[in-house]
Amino acid sequence: MISRISGLFAAIAFAAAMAVSPVQAQEAAASAAAPTEAVAPAADAAPVAQAAAKPIDNPYGLQAMIAHGDMVSKGVLALLLIMSMGSWYILITKLWDTQKLSNEAKEVRATFFKKASLAEGIKGLKEASAFRYIAANAIEASEHHEGALTENIDHNTWVSTNIERSVAEVQGRVQTGLGFLATVGSTSPFIGLFGTVWGILQALTAIGVAGQASIDKVAGPVGEALIMTAIGLGVAVPAVLGYNWLVNRNKTVMGQVRAFAGDLHGVLMGNRQVTKR
Repeated sequence: MISRISGLFAAIAFAAAMAVSPVQAQEAAASAAAPTEAVAPAADAAPVAQAAAKPIDNPYGLQAMIAHGDMVSKGVLALLLIMSMGSWYILITKLWDTQKLSNEAKEVRATFFKKASLAEGIKGLKEASAFRYIAANAIEASEHHEGALTENIDHNTWVSTNIERSVAEVQGRVQTGLGFLATVGSTSPFIGLFGTVWGILQALTAIGVAGQASIDKVAGPVGEALIMTAIGLGVAVPAVLGYNWLVNRNKTVMGQVRAFAGDLHGVLMGNRQVTKR
């Protein structure tokens, strides 16, 4: 009986040992593999972090074109840059001039014809004012209508001619630079297109020399071509919009100038003698 009980306990102990040993083996294997798995992600993360920290250079962008482009592509880029700078300079300065002239027109309409005489009205205008220039020339023509060549011209026509001439000179100064904007707006897309054609030609030449159409032989010149097209359009669009904007503003401002000239002509024809200055 005792031997049977001892055999039963021995069997239970053996079964328990067999049940526990696989679990310990799995835990040992897991503990042995855990450092390796923990190290592996760290080892993989290091190159990824280095790759993320290192800046990626674009070999087919604008910077690469400036660094490695030929004289033709650099010349086209420089020409477009000059045209763009000139367009923005003219646009800003002419907007300033037209705004100043518009402010002067409002001030003149409010104060000039309320003076006691034209001489006092002229003294109240700025030295560089376009309205003072027109008024001074009109008064000069009204007071000095003599000479063998002008005696056959009546006083009204003589004064009108001088006023119109002065207004035309003011308009010429206001419209200075519009021709450049029109030229830039019409030619810069074609200059960019020339850069595009030249880039494609360089790509075809590279393919012919290499004897095979690989992407590295084509991507660079084609990228330069697309950049030239974009820059050409970027130069043309502001020039065209600025030209149209300035033309409309000039029409408004010159309308105010002509209204002042018409009123001045009426005053001069109503008063043949101008008060002494």
